[in-house]
Amino acid sequence: MLKRLEMAGFKSFARKTVLDFSSAATAIVGPNGSGKSNAAEAFRFALGEQSMKSMRGKRSEDLIFAGSHMSSRANRAAVAIVFDNARRIFPRLDFDEVTIERAVFRDGSSEYSINGTKTRLRDIQELLASANIGQTGHHIISQGEADRILLAHPRERRAMLEDALGLKIFEFKKQEAERKLEKTEENVKQVEALRREIAPHIRFLGKQVERLERADELRKDLQNAYQMYFSIEETYLVVEKDTTLREQSKVSERLSIAEAELAVFEERTTHDTEGMKRTEAVRHAEKEVDRVTSERGQLAREIGRVEGALDAAKKRSMQVARDPYVKVSRDDLSALRDEISSQSELPEHAENAALRAALVSVRHAITVFFERFAAPTDDYLAEEENAVFTYENELKVLTEKDAKLDAALEETRGALRRAREVVFAYEETGREERHRVLALAESKAQEEASRARLEARLHQLAQEKESFDRERAEAMTLVGTPAFSYTAVSELPQEERRVQEDRLRGIDRLKIRVEEAGGAGEDVRTEYKDAVDREAFLSHELEDLAKSAAGLRSLIQDLDEELSKSFAEGLLKVNTSFGEFFSLMFGGGSAKLVLEEIVTIAEEEDEYEEDSVAMPKGKPGIEISVALPKKKVQSLMQLSGGERALTSIALIFAMSQVNPPPFLILDETDAALDEANSRRYGDMIENLAKKSQLIVITHNRETMSRAGILYGVTMGADGISKLLSVKFEEAAAVAK
Repeated sequence: MLKRLEMAGFKSFARKTVLDFSSAATAIVGPNGSGKSNAAEAFRFALGEQSMKSMRGKRSEDLIFAGSHMSSRANRAAVAIVFDNARRIFPRLDFDEVTIERAVFRDGSSEYSINGTKTRLRDIQELLASANIGQTGHHIISQGEADRILLAHPRERRAMLEDALGLKIFEFKKQEAERKLEKTEENVKQVEALRREIAPHIRFLGKQVERLERADELRKDLQNAYQMYFSIEETYLVVEKDTTLREQSKVSERLSIAEAELAVFEERTTHDTEGMKRTEAVRHAEKEVDRVTSERGQLAREIGRVEGALDAAKKRSMQVARDPYVKVSRDDLSALRDEISSQSELPEHAENAALRAALVSVRHAITVFFERFAAPTDDYLAEEENAVFTYENELKVLTEKDAKLDAALEETRGALRRAREVVFAYEETGREERHRVLALAESKAQEEASRARLEARLHQLAQEKESFDRERAEAMTLVGTPAFSYTAVSELPQEERRVQEDRLRGIDRLKIRVEEAGGAGEDVRTEYKDAVDREAFLSHELEDLAKSAAGLRSLIQDLDEELSKSFAEGLLKVNTSFGEFFSLMFGGGSAKLVLEEIVTIAEEEDEYEEDSVAMPKGKPGIEISVALPKKKVQSLMQLSGGERALTSIALIFAMSQVNPPPFLILDETDAALDEANSRRYGDMIENLAKKSQLIVITHNRETMSRAGILYGVTMGADGISKLLSVKFEEAAAVAK
């Protein structure tokens, strides 16, 4: 219920004015122009009225005290209505007292608040609707508006009836649901657009991920191949190295034994002087035989050369003996020519003696010449013959030397034979030891070969271990730690080494395919996952929005059904009360509210065919049908002013009776009533005050008599409205 009304700067109430409503019915009286109707308009203002005309103004500034020659104007107008919420007439607010306040400023701005907290006008309207205080103002009938409901448009009249029936809360819920549905449908369109936008990107990323998955499969195959290869290779390298090291140890041990035994024999041989002497004699004899043989061979080659040269010289010499001509050198012939020339020169008158002497000289020169080249023992023998002689002498010397060397060779060979016989005789005594030494030497050679082979094997294994480590490092790069999730085999498989080599070649082929397939692509996967998650989220959101939209449509349908049902039931109840109040006010007759007919629009489909389609323009409005006693009327416009006032009062009271509002404000609605109707009006007020709190602005004494509190409004020369209050119960007690 209402507790009080507080006004400050509102119209003529310049100063803060408080009206207390502790009675079920409160009357406000005062002379015309005192500002008593401003109290009713203050209620409209605080409850969110937006029409300046309803508050008798043109601008919001007109609601602020304008000042006078005695008082300055106010800068704001504020009105607060305080409700008692102990019975939770506002169920959403858990306060025992609720204050709704509105303030307007000279710049035209407004502020709303609930219990001091600023809020929106819509929040105020929804809060009031929950307490059956609607926007249409059916519960506030201002001066001159008593018959407003009669003159209203049928649809406006329907809105007033719905407001009075408390259906506005359902309208708010429906409007809210429709707004949410509209917003939901917009969201659906946005989500669908996002899904259409993201779909090609997801397909592209999906193909990339498929390629990466194929690469993953190859990488998985490579991982498995690595695990198989590593598990065998690791055991193989360990086993082979251990086996080789054990064999090397054994070989080293055997080699040490052989070398130790050979060292003993060598030590013994080193200190054996007799054997050394015999051996040295054999070596000396062998060297001497070799020397003599070499010299004799060299001599044989020299003899052969001389014999060849001698044979050639003999052949040339024999050729010269058979030839009548003798080869004479050019120098000798030149000398013979010069000698003959010098001896044959004679003076022009020479005598015979001189000529004889010259001829003798020539004969002598020629004789000497021939003697020189004819005597074999002469110094002037032919070169060929001299060569034969020389070669024969040289061959003779060489032959004699060869005979000596042959004798020396026989002698040295005999000495060698005797020395060997001596050594052989000596060696027969240590044959077994020599066999042992030979066996040890052979064994040592074999073990040394084995050691070299094993060292080479260890070196090969070391290289294979390095290759193995490189392969592991490359495996870490290509497939990561999963490649090492293996257990080395405890026993090597019964297979040839080439099988493991084939495995490695297979790994090399897989590595090439993996490298061609590309890297891990975690960015692509992450982007694809994010895109898929986004699409799934949008799909889920779309489903949620679809469910939400379906729920909102269902809610709207339910609200429509509830509104339709509640309106029909309320209309029936209002008509019952309306008829009763109308009959009471007029002493008979009847009145009721009826739905107006639905307007239809006929559209011509084509020139041959017409089809009429019913198209309701919103919900059907409300018409008022009245029947006055002893008077026939065709429409409300035929009623007199008093009749319209009584009809309006009857309808207002009927609506308030069916669904009583927390309060009802009547501003001089009884002005046109006569004394009899005033009494009826007063009785109706008393009955109505039992269900709703009444604030009556009146000049009617009968109406005043029915109020518990009477406020008098006066206005002085300063143009400011002032209040005087009287509680009739206290006044009656004082009077008694």
